[in-house]
Amino acid sequence: MATTAETPQSGFRLGMLIYDTRYRSITIQIVVVLLCMAAAAWLIDNLFSNLADRGKDLSFSFLWNRAGYDINQTLIPYSNDDTHFRALLVGLVNTILVSVLGCIAATIIGVFVGVLRLSSNWLVARLMTVYVEIFRNVPVLLWILVAFAVFTEVTPQPRDFKVTDQMVAEGTEPAASMILFDSVAVTNRGTFIPKALYERSLGEIKIGFLPISLNTVAILAVIAASIFAFRRIRKNASDVQDRTGLRPSTWWMELLVLFVPLLALLIALGFHLERPTLGGFNFTGGILVLNSFMALWLGLTLYTAAFIGEIVRAGIAAISKGQSEAAAALGLRPRRTMSLVILPQALRVIIPPLISQYLNLTKNSSLAIAVSYMDLRGTLGGITLNQTGRELECMLLLMLIYLVISLMISGGMNVYNNSVKLKER
Repeated sequence: MATTAETPQSGFRLGMLIYDTRYRSITIQIVVVLLCMAAAAWLIDNLFSNLADRGKDLSFSFLWNRAGYDINQTLIPYSNDDTHFRALLVGLVNTILVSVLGCIAATIIGVFVGVLRLSSNWLVARLMTVYVEIFRNVPVLLWILVAFAVFTEVTPQPRDFKVTDQMVAEGTEPAASMILFDSVAVTNRGTFIPKALYERSLGEIKIGFLPISLNTVAILAVIAASIFAFRRIRKNASDVQDRTGLRPSTWWMELLVLFVPLLALLIALGFHLERPTLGGFNFTGGILVLNSFMALWLGLTLYTAAFIGEIVRAGIAAISKGQSEAAAALGLRPRRTMSLVILPQALRVIIPPLISQYLNLTKNSSLAIAVSYMDLRGTLGGITLNQTGRELECMLLLMLIYLVISLMISGGMNVYNNSVKLKER
């Protein structure tokens, strides 16, 4: 009886790390990691050697020294006697403020622009095309400077709002007037808006360096609870419609849960608005929003909205026309078709490039230094850097903070993207 001899197993050889496909990928990865570690070690050693030659060291203790400079617009308490770390926080909050408001406004405008670019009305579609081509082909810095020039040179002076006895006698109007029921004044010194005040305040608590208003916390909690209740009502109505084919009338319940709790809380807190009033040579009361902030926000918004408009247009165009035809066959009007059928499906195409635009807007906010808006670049990367001479430390902190903000935006949008993408069964 014939037997087949087993193939002898050869032992491991060093050459197998290169020529054997079982080990080659691992070998390449290990080599690349070692090279990266060697490069990083060389850079760090070179860094400390150069710092030592200049009599410097890597230290972040300067953050706890007195800042000694003022910041013209702050959302948290700050004075020039506070530390550089406090100034960093003020700049960070200002950066987040303009970035969040810019992303919201740019998204709203961009969606309208993208939808209107596909309008059957030739004039509307061409106007939106002109807007997109003009704003996205001019550097954002120029739009910020143009907006700043408009706010400082074209807007009236506070004295132009003054009503004199002679004007009353002659029945003439002042050169400028307030808008929105005489509650907002747009001047060359800034925009004065009403300020929220409470007769029965809940006080505030301090978390670290940041004071948190309990009034704001309570209002946000009520709004969140109202939105949750609103969504539950709509979900229950949809469940009833699925079971019976008839959708119950819930609009009055939705209005009640959205507005009544918030209105009751505001009444309980004694909420009222302090309107700006003209006194002497300037307005008093209310809140002053600097022209530098308005110019930065408007420039970033209009510039980014042009790109978002193109993203929305491309996302809508990616949806088959059969979807619109099917919706029309069911009796849906064009506006309902767009909001209920087309846009929800287009989101899976829109969200990924939209994330990049949010990241670009956040990073472009560092151009605030051009109009003297004190954001993170103006505080930590500007005055603090010049005063302390800690260029490396300030730049490392700036890079780290912008990286963390960008990763948070990207992570949050990716979570939302996963929730709206098509689910396979």
